[in-house]
Amino acid sequence: MTIAQSKPIDLYYWPTPNGWKISIMLEECGLPYAVHSVNIGKGDQFKPEFLAISPNNKMPAIVDHDGPGGEPISVFESGAILQYLGRKTGKFYPTDERKRVEVEQWLFWQMAGLGPMAGQTHHFRIYAPEKIPYAIDRYTNETNRLYGVMNKRLADREFLAGDYSIADIACVGWAKLWDRQGQDIAEFPHLKRWLDTVLARPAVQKGLAINSEDRGKVDLSKDKEAQAILFGQRAR
Repeated sequence: MTIAQSKPIDLYYWPTPNGWKISIMLEECGLPYAVHSVNIGKGDQFKPEFLAISPNNKMPAIVDHDGPGGEPISVFESGAILQYLGRKTGKFYPTDERKRVEVEQWLFWQMAGLGPMAGQTHHFRIYAPEKIPYAIDRYTNETNRLYGVMNKRLADREFLAGDYSIADIACVGWAKLWDRQGQDIAEFPHLKRWLDTVLARPAVQKGLAINSEDRGKVDLSKDKEAQAILFGQRAR
């Protein structure tokens, strides 16, 4: 199905595992989009114009000027964006109810499990100003358990929900950072095979490359100002 877009989709983005989900999906769907950088280390996520789109002050978010009924729509939360784009294009998100449930299970598994646990692993292993052994072990071990869940799931299928889907797109950006999470990918051969397969897709490579140079602009392990912005957030 070809989707005609009168205007590019506005993508509010920073090159992180959550941001990559949407740049990859847009590339996979062949949708035109314009990138608006949200420098989370400088506090761009708190600007009023961004909060009007993403009230939880988190990126990514999109504005689709060709939304339902031809009217603009904004969407925040990466999982919701993946579902919206899947419904819009008819790609990577099946309409058959049984197949859709399979995809949604693994999408929500990533949103509630893999992403938060791997994110906390990154925080306590790399960014936390104080190294807390209990926290490091807690989250590294839980991430290891989740990798085991993926590995077992992928033992008898190519992708998480059968065919390539938004579930795979949601997970790949986190899984590719296995080394930062204290994991040995060689311990998970089925997961490694899946990861190599997904990372070889041209659209995935393009999505991961969007503004990739920005990842080096903020060193959260050393930048105290960025740490205060990201890790010391308060209600505003």
